[in-house]
Amino acid sequence: MKKLLLLFCCLFSTYLFAHKVSNEKAVLRLWHLSEENKTIEGSFFMFKDGNVYIEDAKSNVVHFPLNHFSKQDQDFALQKNAWIAQLNNELHATKNQPATDNRFWIVGLLLVGLWGYIFAIANKNKRRYFTPIPALGLLLILYGFTGKSIRSVLTTTNPLTLDSAFVPFKPNVYTRWDNTYFYVESKGIPNHGMMTGITSWQQQVPVPQCYTDTNAWSIPLNPVLATTPVPVNQQHFLRGAVAVAANGVAIFNPYTNTGVDAFLDGQLDNWGGHCGRADDYHYHTAPLHLYTSGQTTANLPIAFALDGFAVYGSKEPDGVTPMTALDANHGHFGVNGVYHYHGTAAAPYMIGNMVGKVTEDATLQIVPQPKAFAVRPALTPLSGAVITGCIPNGTNNSYSLTYTRTGQNYSVDYSWTTSGNFTFNFVSPTGTTTSTYNNKQGHNCTIPTGPFPLTLISFTAKLTNNKVLLNWSTTNQFNSKSCIVERSVNGFTWTILGSLPTANTPGVHAQSFRDEAPKAKNYYRIKFLDNDGKFTYSNTQVVELKKSETGVIIYPNPTNNGFSLQLGSEVQDKDVQQVSIFNLNGEKVLETQQYKSKIDINHLPKGTYLVTIMLANSQLNKKLIVQ
Repeated sequence: MKKLLLLFCCLFSTYLFAHKVSNEKAVLRLWHLSEENKTIEGSFFMFKDGNVYIEDAKSNVVHFPLNHFSKQDQDFALQKNAWIAQLNNELHATKNQPATDNRFWIVGLLLVGLWGYIFAIANKNKRRYFTPIPALGLLLILYGFTGKSIRSVLTTTNPLTLDSAFVPFKPNVYTRWDNTYFYVESKGIPNHGMMTGITSWQQQVPVPQCYTDTNAWSIPLNPVLATTPVPVNQQHFLRGAVAVAANGVAIFNPYTNTGVDAFLDGQLDNWGGHCGRADDYHYHTAPLHLYTSGQTTANLPIAFALDGFAVYGSKEPDGVTPMTALDANHGHFGVNGVYHYHGTAAAPYMIGNMVGKVTEDATLQIVPQPKAFAVRPALTPLSGAVITGCIPNGTNNSYSLTYTRTGQNYSVDYSWTTSGNFTFNFVSPTGTTTSTYNNKQGHNCTIPTGPFPLTLISFTAKLTNNKVLLNWSTTNQFNSKSCIVERSVNGFTWTILGSLPTANTPGVHAQSFRDEAPKAKNYYRIKFLDNDGKFTYSNTQVVELKKSETGVIIYPNPTNNGFSLQLGSEVQDKDVQQVSIFNLNGEKVLETQQYKSKIDINHLPKGTYLVTIMLANSQLNKKLIVQ
C-alpha cells in the first residue's frame, strides 16, 4: 500500500507541476532595407525609440530606423513589438485576472476518490494516516480556480499598409487616420453595376450616403484578439455593417434583419449587394469580384472587418500562395503573425466569428460605425419582380432601375438635387406615379478629391562631413505656412532647428535643411504647419555619428552577477558618458553616467538585455545575457 501511494503521488506531481521546455532557436528572417538598398538576415530583438534592433546569427545587434524597412518588415516589427508588450502586460495583470486550471481540480477530485477507497479497505488503526488526503484534494480544487489568465493579443496596424488597399479606388474613397482609427470616407456607391439579378426585391434603390467627416467608417488601428470570438449569425450583428470594402461600400452580415441568408433568398444582385431600408447600397457577401474585374490585386485586401483585421480572397497576402486551411472564424494567422479573414463563394462567405474585440449595442450593431439616412419611408417586398438593370445618367444625380413582373416591364426613374429634393417616378404599363421628398441630411456632401492635405512624398537624412543634410519633398502645399525642422537626442524631447516657408502652390516641392552641429545620436522630424494652426508631423529619421563596434567589449557574457567594460585603444575612460541597460520591453532598468570598470547587475532577473554605451561621438549597442 505504501508503495502504491508513493507511486501515485509521484505520477500526479509530475502531471500537476510540469512545464513545457523549448529548445528552439530564434528564427532568422530576411529584412529588406529600402534606404540602404540592402538585405540583412537576423531575428527581431526589440523596438525602441523608433528603431528596430536585429540580432544576427553571431549574436551581434544592429539597428535601423523603422521607416528604412519595407512595409512588410515594418508590419512584422510592429506586430512583434506589440505582442511582446502584451505578454509583459499579461504577466503584470495575471494576479488580478483569475481563471481556472483544470489540472488542479482534476487531481483534487482523484485524491478525494483515492481517500474514499483507502478509507474503505484500510485497517481502522491506519485510517488516521490518510486523513490529510481529502484536505489536500479540496485545496487543489480551490486552487484550480486561480492562476492563469486568459490572454488577449494586441495587434498594431501600419496605416500606410492599410491605406494601400484603398488606393486603387481613390478618389471615390478618401482615407485619413489618427492614433486609434483608420477612417474611410465614401458615398457608398461602387464603380460597378448594381441591383441587376435580384429576384426578391424590397423596392429599395441605391441612393448616395454621406459617410464623411464624423460619419466616416472607423477601422481600429490597434485591434485586440477577443477572448471568445462572437459569431456573425442570426443572433449577432443583424443591423449595420461588419466590414467595409476597399471601394468604400459597407459589408453586412450574410443574414438579413429577418434572419435569412440574403444570397440564398435571392435578395442580392450579381455583385453580392442590395439596398437597405434607407436606400443604402451594401454587400452581404465578400466582394471577390473586385479581384476578378481587375479593380485590385491579389496581394491587397478587398475589405477590412470592423474589428480591424483584413479580408483577402483565394490567395494569401503575398498574392501568390493559394489560400490555406481556414479556422472556424473563416481565417487564420499569416506568416507575419497577423490574423486575416478570407472571402469565399460559400457560407459563411467572409467572417464566421469576429476574431477581434468589438462592441455590439442593444440593436445588434457594431459601434462605432456611420449612419445611413433614409430619403423616404421603407417600402415592402414586391413579389415576382426581377431587376434587369440600374443605369446612372451622365451627371451622377439620377438612376433608372428596370425590372420585370408577370411578363411586363417596369421602371423606377429617380433623381436628386444638391438642395436635397428627390423625385421618384414609378413607371408601369398603365402609367406613371410620382413621389417627391426633401431630405438634405446625409446626402449632400462631397468626397475630398483635391486639394488634398499636404502630402509628404519622401524624407531623408544623411551624414556628410559630420553634418546632417535633410531632404524632403511634398505635394499639395495648399493652406500651408511653413516646414519646421525639429531634432531630438532621445526621441521624446524635441527642439526647433529652423523653419522654411512653403510655396502654397500645386505640384511637387523639394526642400532641404542642414544641421551644422549634430549630436552623437540625432532624431529628426518635420512639422508641417498650416495657416489655420493645424499641423502634421513627418516620419522620424535617425542619424548617428561615426560608430565603432570594436571599441568596447563586455565580459563575461553571459553573466550572473555583473560585467566589466574592456575599452579598446581608441576609447578612453572619459569617452564613456553613459551606460544604459534595457529589457526587451524597451524599459531602462539600469543607468550609469560615467565609466565603471565593473557594473553590478545582481538585481536583474534572468533574461536578455540590450546595453547601450554612449561615447563622446558615437553609441554602441551590445547584447547581454543574464543567467
